[in-house]
Amino acid sequence: MLEKVEGIEKRYEEINRGLNEVGEDYQRAAELAKERADLEPVVNKAAEYRQVQQRLDQARQLYSGETDEEFRELAAVEIEELEPELDRLEAELKGLLVPKDPRDERNVIVEIRAATGGDEAGLFAADLYRMYVRYAERHSWKVEVLSENETGIGGYKEIIFMIKGKGAYSRLKFESGVHRVQRVPVTESQGRIHTSTVTVAVLAEVEDVDIEIPETDIRTDVYRSAGAGGQNVQKNSTAVRITHLPTGIVVACQDERSQLQNRLRAMSILRARLYEIEEQKRQQELEATRRSQVGTGERAEKIRTYNYPQSRVTDHRINISSYNLPAVLDGELDGFIDELSLRDETERLASTGIEAREDEG
Repeated sequence: MLEKVEGIEKRYEEINRGLNEVGEDYQRAAELAKERADLEPVVNKAAEYRQVQQRLDQARQLYSGETDEEFRELAAVEIEELEPELDRLEAELKGLLVPKDPRDERNVIVEIRAATGGDEAGLFAADLYRMYVRYAERHSWKVEVLSENETGIGGYKEIIFMIKGKGAYSRLKFESGVHRVQRVPVTESQGRIHTSTVTVAVLAEVEDVDIEIPETDIRTDVYRSAGAGGQNVQKNSTAVRITHLPTGIVVACQDERSQLQNRLRAMSILRARLYEIEEQKRQQELEATRRSQVGTGERAEKIRTYNYPQSRVTDHRINISSYNLPAVLDGELDGFIDELSLRDETERLASTGIEAREDEG
């Protein structure tokens, strides 16, 4: 670990020298200043770590070499205080060394779709949407519906929404996959438990500069949105359907009143999907489409099961269960997300050659 830290410290010193020599090249100065700001937390934490380690080494030497019992007791107390402090600083330093996902701080676009289970899957899709709304509220994030396709009985065939908040992607990216529900549907007269599935895809919001989509690559169709009837029926064609010709991805938006607003929303969703495909290609995943993120919706591909009769929610990736299903559906997801985040951090640490836990720095 410390070898990697020393390399960062060396680069930090080089940047400081470069800033003194950069002259009037303001663009270069801005680049160096940004890089220095990225490295500074590591450099500061490493200095704190070394300081505590030095104090701990001195206390240990005093304890082992001193014959005066009073001094030995003082050294023992200091050792007892400094050892957990050093462990804490080591964990924090390792966390700073984990390769960062550049998308972590971004807003997210969440897509929820009913998969197997018919109307019951649509109702559970609505339950999951409310769960994520509650979770967003707990973090003071904003939720904005981009597109929805209701089933007519309070469920959704599909709902796409944006969650705006700092770090939203870093927390919600672990929600991608198949969510399975086991419960007695309200339409079931004999009380039999049914199993249904819903797919969730979490995409980082993408700026125009992140991915360019040539106009020649898209086909735009406009049509009248399906309103509620009466005075709400749209007389003009405001709904927009965009087809990305190279990939065949289709995005439709009709919830806004103007064609322009619907087009902007559809392009935002398309851009996020295309960016996700590029990310998956870079990570050398087997599938290069959004389908690889959510699977096919088959029951066997689940990442999490919501069992109503047992009031149990189980995340199958980390084999952890909560027996308070109402609380989870009310947005208490951090227990699962914290553990998934820790596992992800451990794997990324391993990819750098740093052990998740070390006895010595």
